[in-house]
Amino acid sequence: MSETREFDAERAEPFPEPGPGAGPATRPPGIPGAPAAPPGPRTGRRTPPPAGRTPPSATTTVWPGSPQPLGARFHPGPDGTPGTNFALWAGGAEWVEVCLFADDGTETRAPLTELTHEVWHGFVPGVRPGQRYGLRVGGRWDPWTGARWNPAKLLLDPYARAVDGSFRTAAPEVYGHVRDWPEAGLADTVRDDRDSAPYVPKGVVVEDDDDWRDDRRPKTPWSDTVIYELHVRGFTRRHPGIPPELRGTYAGLAHPAAIAHLTRLGVTAVELLPVHQSADEEHLLRRGLSNYWGYNSIGYFAPHAAYSASGSRGGQVGEFKRMVRALHAAGIEVLLDVVYNHTAEGGQGGPTLSLRGIDNRGYYRLGADGRGYTDYTGCGNTLDVVRPHVLRLITDSLRYWVTEMGVDGFRFDLAAALARSLHDVDMLSPFLAVIAQDPVLRRVKLIAEPWDVGAGGYQVGAFPPLWTEWNDRFRDTVRDFWRGATTDVRDLGYRLSGSSDLYDWGGRRPYASVNYVTAHDGFTLRDLVSHDRKHNAANGEDGRDGSDDNRSWNCGAEGDTEDPAVLALRHRQLRNLLATLLLSTGVPMLVAGDEMGRTQQGNNNAYCQDNPTGWVDWSLCEDPSYAALLDLTARLIALRRAHPVLRRGGFFSGLSLTPDGLPDVTWFGPDGRELAERDWFAPSATLGMLLSGRDIPQRDARGEPVVDDSFLLIVHAGARELEFTLPGVPWAAGYEAVLDTAAEGDGSGGGQLLSDGGTLTVAARSVRLLRVRPAAQ
Repeated sequence: MSETREFDAERAEPFPEPGPGAGPATRPPGIPGAPAAPPGPRTGRRTPPPAGRTPPSATTTVWPGSPQPLGARFHPGPDGTPGTNFALWAGGAEWVEVCLFADDGTETRAPLTELTHEVWHGFVPGVRPGQRYGLRVGGRWDPWTGARWNPAKLLLDPYARAVDGSFRTAAPEVYGHVRDWPEAGLADTVRDDRDSAPYVPKGVVVEDDDDWRDDRRPKTPWSDTVIYELHVRGFTRRHPGIPPELRGTYAGLAHPAAIAHLTRLGVTAVELLPVHQSADEEHLLRRGLSNYWGYNSIGYFAPHAAYSASGSRGGQVGEFKRMVRALHAAGIEVLLDVVYNHTAEGGQGGPTLSLRGIDNRGYYRLGADGRGYTDYTGCGNTLDVVRPHVLRLITDSLRYWVTEMGVDGFRFDLAAALARSLHDVDMLSPFLAVIAQDPVLRRVKLIAEPWDVGAGGYQVGAFPPLWTEWNDRFRDTVRDFWRGATTDVRDLGYRLSGSSDLYDWGGRRPYASVNYVTAHDGFTLRDLVSHDRKHNAANGEDGRDGSDDNRSWNCGAEGDTEDPAVLALRHRQLRNLLATLLLSTGVPMLVAGDEMGRTQQGNNNAYCQDNPTGWVDWSLCEDPSYAALLDLTARLIALRRAHPVLRRGGFFSGLSLTPDGLPDVTWFGPDGRELAERDWFAPSATLGMLLSGRDIPQRDARGEPVVDDSFLLIVHAGARELEFTLPGVPWAAGYEAVLDTAAEGDGSGGGQLLSDGGTLTVAARSVRLLRVRPAAQ
């Protein structure tokens, strides 16, 4: 039996001096670097790490194992002995060790000596679920050619299913290079040989024991979907109905009190801000902050351990699954906001946590000099999705979350970065091609954030069928209209009717447009009508962070005020924005708390505010004015659910489906006349949109035509009330008032009956929705 002992970083023998290519890098310009891969065969049995290459430590028995699947998988060995198979793609590495950690910190090494198609693998008998582990990977140190192997750094398995602990990125030991090297500009080229194991979390072996037979996925059609974007911790952290020990966790979101709010609203899907294991940036830790939003992923298979009430030794996996089951049982789908465009390792000065130490050149897009990184993300690095093993990492992760964790779809952060081929965004890129033919992934909901920060990265409307997109054109148009910054209603007409100018091609449908007015990034809805400028001092970045283009209007006073006229206008504007969002064609997305007036006090980039600024304030439900806003939101969603004419599956044509029918959509001005071409270019702050319920190009499950009521929607952003002439025959024989955002409460409108051809007084800055009484019964 091999001996094990605790590794003492203070007394341990130092790592040997770096070999050729390590140390201060002073290669003159024009001198070629070392070969791209070490010589020798790349398959078959490899020799263990040479003596002296790593600190003294015990080793354990390792059987050959299998190169498939990647990661750590517990199962019986060839003779029935229980154990765990470890497999890691590390194409350019010279050796790989799995490091097993006991509860007291004792480290035992398991060298993987089998190499099959650049996958290092081995079966370690006796390793069971709950075992903590990490990786050490050896190879050349030559940053000038992108080679950054450093066995002193304990690495997180990119396929780890659970993670125990957190990264201490402020500790110099987690960096592969000497950060304080005195020669300017060369710090990242000098290898740091201090052991990082005490400062980084460990992967955890998890048993796969769930077949999901008792789960029923809602499978909500896209046209019926209403998305609710939330942060697991922020949504539950202050909820009074959730037990204190569950607040801020997956179990808290699964609690009946949390689900009751979602079902009361009527949303059909929650879109969770990133739940992959993430790391906090050093600059935030030094300011006493954290990356609260989590857009700094490092473990693509592991639920973020900090959101678990069940511990971090694998309990977070089961807790996440139970959360998904609870939401499914309530008819609510679970979508994940995923960040595959970059990792938490940052640029060339960043820490060595996982992929950088496994095979830096194999996972990241490197710059022309081979030392720096191509950055299409604004976060220091970009994953090289063109490479097959990187593409496999991403698609394996996606399939895992669908098949083993039960989720129903994904929103892809900076999706344009994933669609780049060599340099340009390419809608025939390997990533999009693989998704389109994958039998698992092509069946789930796919949402693109259709841009990145690189040249040519703005791709709204360009993603192929199967994909929906965050439509920032909708956001900007609606904001501008209600703050009085538009001169005509042309763009508004497109946004209300499904953005056919962007999506009516290639068989795409109106639900390709995910409509939103606010998202996690930017002002909350209440702040949008309360602030003309951002107030981000708490972030500690001297106002450099967060957008300056907010398209907001404070209604006459900056921030909090007791002016009753300003407050009344703000509440009306909140109702206008919600009504416009939820009555437009496309897929609406709400942000948690907007339905009850959540505020961040003007902070439009609260990514680092894990405190009341970033959490939902449930006490607002007790404020009568904001409770009424919640009632209005629920009523609008219920209207949408009850009337298929408000959630069409096909684009409008402006024509009738039958000889005696009406156009499926007709546009009117305040004088009751149909808009002519010239009217779209004339100055206007008012638009009428009549939706024909008799002309919906859809059929029900039995193949029968879908027929609904017809509605007249009037949006008026003018500062004065106006008289709107109601269209008469053939469009209507009369009208019934359904919604009036000028009315307080839920804006019900009182069911007032109105005659055709008469006039309707429309209050300043308001929305009216009228049900049409057909001209011919």
